[in-house]
Amino acid sequence: MITDHPVLIIGAGPIGLATAAHLRERDQHVLVLESGDHAGAAMSQWAHIKLFSPWKFNVNAAARRLLETPTDTYPGDWAMPRETSLPTGGELVENYLKPLAAHPELAPVIRYQHRVTGISRLTETGLGLDKTRTNGREQALFLVRVQTPEGAQDFTARAVIDASGTWNTSNPVGRAGLSAPGEAEAHAQGRIISPLPDPLGVDRQLLAGKIVLVLGAGHSAANTLISLGRLKREHEDTQILWGLRGTANPIKLYGGGAADQLPARGQLGTSLRRFVDTEQITLLENIAITDLTPGERLHVQLFDGRELDVDYLVPATGFRPDLSILSELRLELDPAVEAPRQLGPLIDPEFHSCGTVSAHGEQVLAHPEPNFYIVGMKSYGRAPTFLMATGYEQVRSISAHLAGDTTAASTVGLDLPETGVCSTDLDGSYDAASIDATSCETAESGRTGCFC
Repeated sequence: MITDHPVLIIGAGPIGLATAAHLRERDQHVLVLESGDHAGAAMSQWAHIKLFSPWKFNVNAAARRLLETPTDTYPGDWAMPRETSLPTGGELVENYLKPLAAHPELAPVIRYQHRVTGISRLTETGLGLDKTRTNGREQALFLVRVQTPEGAQDFTARAVIDASGTWNTSNPVGRAGLSAPGEAEAHAQGRIISPLPDPLGVDRQLLAGKIVLVLGAGHSAANTLISLGRLKREHEDTQILWGLRGTANPIKLYGGGAADQLPARGQLGTSLRRFVDTEQITLLENIAITDLTPGERLHVQLFDGRELDVDYLVPATGFRPDLSILSELRLELDPAVEAPRQLGPLIDPEFHSCGTVSAHGEQVLAHPEPNFYIVGMKSYGRAPTFLMATGYEQVRSISAHLAGDTTAASTVGLDLPETGVCSTDLDGSYDAASIDATSCETAESGRTGCFC
């Protein structure tokens, strides 16, 4: 029977593991496939970044119940960190995601170094159903193809939940959403670096004394710029260029300041503005890159004739969903932001900030492909306004639906901080927040963990 097959979850990040916790709490059979070698592998790539919100808003309720409840095989001795402190990405991985993934309820159903390369449908008799085949589709299993260290492998599932995120699919730095000529070569030669480098840590030696162009107007750009500003205090010959694709709007650039309901997020803008006002950071407007030429330095040609020569370019330009693995599924996506069609208008960054997105669950996230869902940051497509709490509510609702609890699935609600500080150029890299947020560690006014 189809119910003998698992609900397959793609990704062992915070949203993927929360999905597994909710489903196991409802005695559902699950399988989690993670492309990295440990839980939260993508988050570990920005381990130095401090989150906007305190611990109490970053731990999923079902996951916490699992971690704190003793069983015959588990002592239930997980201790919640101080609820008012702000964790870094690395601390969230080490102190929450890894213990959760190691729990006896979840550890046996997680497969690491399993990268999903394609998803389609399959009858129980083995007949394949590509996107064009309708007859029997609703009762068909999912066929999930995976690349493992041992080679390709196929899995079957009764439902698939894609919580793979967008970290590995950055937006290009060229104009109009297209890669600039020479962009691939610049990546290959290391002139275009991580969207969230660590200038005060592992990347200090790389960036000290160099000319660095940070492209983007969101929180990840701000994090990098603030760290570079501090690096410049120690290495005065460091030159920091901040490239904006439009004109400077102080409200969008610096956010809500002291009025922000997430204090760490407000402090981010305040700190950044100080560096710009004191000319430690040079602000460049209307940046449209038409050509990149790697060499002794990276030569950057702009549409208006300006030319820049920089040592490194930080592409804080946002992310987009990788939809290639879903090409054999029947999706209904918003034409602008590439989110599920019903969700698109609710999250359009031209009209919504992190805190003005309505609560939504299974009904809004459903596609014409039965029992397939995109959740978490990937569900927001190109929109940068995703909140961790939003993802937790998404998967709570979907898990209830898959377990047959339609009442719980249709009842959704969130209490979010409405501050209007999310700009349209944010990169959606999880809870990227203020490195200068130590003064906010005891703040009580945060509501959720912001991914924008």
